Amino acid sequence: MPQLPAPDYPAEVRTRLEADAREVIARYPGSRSALLPLLHLVQSEEGHVTRTGIRFCAEMLDLTTAEVTAVATFYTMYRRKPSGDYQVGVCTNTLCAVMGGDEIYEALQEHLRIAGGETTDDGKVTLEHIECNAACDFAPVVMVNWEFFDNQTPETARRLVDDLRAGRTVEPTRGAPLCTYKETARILAGFPDARPGAVEATGGAGHASLIGLKLAKGEAAPGRVVSQRGAGPAAGEAHPPAERGPSGAGPQDRPAAPGESPAGHPSSHDAPRRTSASDPHHPSGPVTEEGE
Repeated sequence: MPQLPAPDYPAEVRTRLEADAREVIARYPGSRSALLPLLHLVQSEEGHVTRTGIRFCAEMLDLTTAEVTAVATFYTMYRRKPSGDYQVGVCTNTLCAVMGGDEIYEALQEHLRIAGGETTDDGKVTLEHIECNAACDFAPVVMVNWEFFDNQTPETARRLVDDLRAGRTVEPTRGAPLCTYKETARILAGFPDARPGAVEATGGAGHASLIGLKLAKGEAAPGRVVSQRGAGPAAGEAHPPAERGPSGAGPQDRPAAPGESPAGHPSSHDAPRRTSASDPHHPSGPVTEEGE
């Protein structure tokens, strides 16, 4: 059984956190609304939400530790056990999985010699699979402490974690410069990012993300109807000219190779890879993390 009640922070840490907590609480008309940023605040102190952090939040907001625990265990951004300086998340949701996210996730587990949710022995990298980050036009996407690393491959992802563990400078594809998980948690608690250039850094959406908006504004050409693979052309659609080889044969003149559609185009639906949903050795479901 854990020690009850939870131990308190050292006096100097408690004094500092209380000052920060009061600043956060003052932003809200009702103190209970400050619980989410306060959980980020205590997470920035120890890298995860400890029993001590839960006790601190409860005391500052006049809540029970059960009420705070109910919130801390609901949201996956709050860690319930020690984790690495860099939280490396591989998107394994639909489009990223089809584009290679599951392959990247599997490659990183083998490369780092850890399973999903575990941390490397040096305490640098924690690996996890994550849900959609609304960056499908950059799939497959890897995130490090919630910063984007777009259009990844197993090779680039392995190089990324090697650089993180070696302490080399790593720049996200877009967005703010990378910082540690504790620093990220403090920013999420609502405190300013004082690093030079961090606030000005940004990353816009890609073309595929904005096409709907452009269509709504009349800025893009109307779409065309594309026929199903293997079917004839849709109304008003002509066959594009086929590429011919030296013998004069085109892609329609040969049988489909394994992993290709009848039209000769590679398709994950014709030869699907194992995904986190179909591979029992790498399940994608939520992992329950017990308290200390």
